Amino acid sequence: MNFLTNEKLTIVGAAGMIGSNMAQTAAMMRLTPNICLYDPFANGLEGVAEELRHCSFEGVHITFTSDIKEAFTGAKYIVSSGGAPRKEGMTREDLLKGNAEIAAQLGKDIKAYCPDVKHVVIIFNPADITGLVTMLYAGIDPSRLTTLAGLDSTRLQSEIAKHFDIEQSKVTNTRTYGGHGEQMAVFASSAKVDGTPLTDLIGTDKLTNEAWAALRERVVKGGANIIKLRGRSSFQSPSYVSIEMIRAAMGGEAFRWPSGCYVSTGGFDHIMMAMETKITKDGVSYTDVKGTETEMAELQSSYKHLCDLRDQVIEMGVLPPVDKWHTINPHIK
Repeated sequence: MNFLTNEKLTIVGAAGMIGSNMAQTAAMMRLTPNICLYDPFANGLEGVAEELRHCSFEGVHITFTSDIKEAFTGAKYIVSSGGAPRKEGMTREDLLKGNAEIAAQLGKDIKAYCPDVKHVVIIFNPADITGLVTMLYAGIDPSRLTTLAGLDSTRLQSEIAKHFDIEQSKVTNTRTYGGHGEQMAVFASSAKVDGTPLTDLIGTDKLTNEAWAALRERVVKGGANIIKLRGRSSFQSPSYVSIEMIRAAMGGEAFRWPSGCYVSTGGFDHIMMAMETKITKDGVSYTDVKGTETEMAELQSSYKHLCDLRDQVIEMGVLPPVDKWHTINPHIK
């Protein structure tokens, strides 16, 4: 059987729609035959495991447990959607305290049961903060954890393709950076529409300034629109994109989008945020973002918003002050 690895992949929150879709996607991509499903909701978890067995994936061995020690022991890769979902009228930030506390426990469990985990992907909101909290309490090197931010860039690609009525794949290098939230920085300067720079089209009759502003707003509120349309938070797109990230970390096909990663250089300090990243077996690395003066100002504004959220979590007592982070994670300087 051809799999990327035989190492254990644990899906946290597997009884939910995101988690169950992640497990199915991982099996369809043939990442590993060793997939463990974890969720405190035992009946729903068993139901997911049964359905996956009914798919009859060749060579895939699905296990499931509501015991976190069993789930994490031996795990080399973890993807977690195990937080409270966003509901209609809520922002990602509305989930801050409860999900930050869940992230803290998740990190402690990783440290206790699988400290040599190779890569962790965090997707429950607000992902920039929950990822940061998880990484700190897990005590792992920051290069071994990424968060779901690529979803904003895929939404930008989608909206541009819909506007120009072309195949989505013909819209290339769409990028959003900073926070995975409504304060994200949407970059136009990198994108191309069937080979034409997007900036050459903005302000013309093909994409007026007003139409571009409305398009950007749809990107920023893409998640909220899914909730409005479907009555629940996104699950198909975050499931797929997050498993693409783990695939890259296993040494598979390159991840095409920005991801959230720990940043502490170039004026962005002690924060988890979307950057131009590369995910490999060696972890995640990032390069400095380049854009127009306006785009870089938006990125600074997004960074400031993330710092405010981080400081709120510190005030809540979920995290120690920044200058004490090294006491819970020796990899932080």
